[in-house]
Amino acid sequence: MTDAASAPERPRVKLKPKANARALRHGYPWVYANELVTDRRTRKLTAGSLAVLLDEVQQPLGLVAITPESKIICRMLDRDPEAVIDQAWFAARLRRALEMRERLYANPFYRLVHAEADGLPGVIIDRFGDTCVVQPNAAWAETNLDALSAALAEVTGCSVILKNASGRTRGLEGLDDENQVLLGEAPTAPVPVLMNGATYMADLTGGQKTGLFYDQRDNHAFAARLVPEDGEVLDVFSHVGGFGLAMRAAGAAQVTCVDGSAAALELAGQGATASGFGDSFTARQGDAFEQLTALAEEGKRFDVVICDPPAFAPSKPALEAGLRAYERIAKLAAPLVKPGGYLGLCSCSHAADLAKFRNASARGIGRAGRRGQLIHTGYAGADHPQLPQLAESGYLKAVFFRLD
Repeated sequence: MTDAASAPERPRVKLKPKANARALRHGYPWVYANELVTDRRTRKLTAGSLAVLLDEVQQPLGLVAITPESKIICRMLDRDPEAVIDQAWFAARLRRALEMRERLYANPFYRLVHAEADGLPGVIIDRFGDTCVVQPNAAWAETNLDALSAALAEVTGCSVILKNASGRTRGLEGLDDENQVLLGEAPTAPVPVLMNGATYMADLTGGQKTGLFYDQRDNHAFAARLVPEDGEVLDVFSHVGGFGLAMRAAGAAQVTCVDGSAAALELAGQGATASGFGDSFTARQGDAFEQLTALAEEGKRFDVVICDPPAFAPSKPALEAGLRAYERIAKLAAPLVKPGGYLGLCSCSHAADLAKFRNASARGIGRAGRRGQLIHTGYAGADHPQLPQLAESGYLKAVFFRLD
């Protein structure tokens, strides 16, 4: 429900003296639990409540959403402490986000809202034509979901809005994992999405995340440029065929997709067929590490190999193990690349910064006995903007090597 309370009716929460109020004034969007005075009154606030954030001298910094039990205890919503979080407020933010996407993309298939970077903390919205899939990954967004949905329909004109509750952070915010239809009727079949000359099939109700990973679109396009005429390509952790289908559309003679999910590979096959090249598509289901080993034992070699794994280092405690996993992937993949061919390695782990990921990838290539030139570094597309003050918003890295 919409919270339209005015500032005098809202609780006040206060930063501790050593908290970095300057960072908040300069655009940092989060307050951690150890930076806030958490007295009994603050701890009793309902998750998703709105409050006015004060600095140590009682000056207001803005309007925040508070989740007392979360490590990220406050999320900055508006610099105006008197802002009213209603349908009109959401509509203004959505219009700003939509204007940029419509300028960048000819068709309505993109990430419409990328959380903090679009001024809606914890909110992800992916658009698939007339359908929008919303991930309200923060308690305040769940509390205000009616207003958000109404504004989304108003601004985009979409006829279907789905709530996807699979976001990992929902559990940290005390939220459920139940999906919901917020408007219209859920699609009963995968939705075709045309990108980079190929057709992808997005399962909006049963697929991973919101159904399709738009963030790799630009990296798919770069990989497609590397394919020689009639080349053979390998797409590992392919999901619904992201890199593989784009490279096949660019002229590859044969694409092999590897993924642990039979459902994802089925969608990849459907996409290949819809794109007109189902006869040159091969799927291998299984553990990626085992499949890479098996392909090497079979003597397979490819002109382009891409590995786009899930987040091996989703948090700082997992960083070292994650870097070892990235190194291992590179070591197993490098021998599959023909001399003069290309290896693309990706990471969506925000805890592993570019330098650490790039170094782990290079170590793996070296351990495989190969030498490589780093020819390109890619990031998420422009529909996944970064908030400069928040490193976590720039999570995606892709490094491309030419191997000797």
